[in-house]
Amino acid sequence: MNKILTIAACAVALNACATPPEKISSAYVSPLQYKDYDCDQITMETDRVSRRVQSLNASLKKTASDDSAQLAIGMVLFFPALFFLEGSDGADAQEYARLKGESEALQSAAVQKKCTINSVKKPEEPDLKSSGG
Repeated sequence: MNKILTIAACAVALNACATPPEKISSAYVSPLQYKDYDCDQITMETDRVSRRVQSLNASLKKTASDDSAQLAIGMVLFFPALFFLEGSDGADAQEYARLKGESEALQSAAVQKKCTINSVKKPEEPDLKSSGG
């Protein structure tokens, strides 16, 4: 009986874990909503979407990482801890998928209008070797 409860708890826990952002598919967003945008507007919107995607990416990675750690501890030490996993894909994951779709739609609109977009880049990691003085 304990074995069955443990297996059931593990199954529930695995389904409750948050999906890492790299595994979240983009939602379809029509590029037609940007048909009246000029290149400057597309660039500004791309920057806004990119900043929010980066922010959500960090948040979703942390949630997925925390869930993985809790899952490992729960599996090894104390299986009732599995019931406290924060996980599951909530509003942030849905917004992330939508924003990924918006980013793709903006890229498509930029190509159609022959725009060159220099969007926000990921912040670079500090070079610890050269900053030591």
